[in-house]
Amino acid sequence: MTYRFLYDERLGIRLPQLDDKWEKYSRETKEDILLEWEKIRGMIPDRIRAIEKQIERKQQLLGQEENFERSCEINHDISELASVINDLWLWFRTRQHIGETR
Repeated sequence: MTYRFLYDERLGIRLPQLDDKWEKYSRETKEDILLEWEKIRGMIPDRIRAIEKQIERKQQLLGQEENFERSCEINHDISELASVINDLWLWFRTRQHIGETR
């Protein structure tokens, strides 16, 4: 039974990918997985703060933008960044049984 943590380009973190059901892993392997996940999980708040700063910059641009089409593009970018934050918070709340989250 193998597992790995693969980098998710959109979220900017590595996510667990388990090849089997959580229950089938040994206690030691589960502990290894959870230890690695806790290290990654600990970086999520910093990642969220960085994205919030990107949103703030885009909101400033939006407030100054006079071109409607460009405003729509900026608004779309803000929405996508907010979606990433939402997904990161979901992963942040995932502590145990990470194999059951996907």
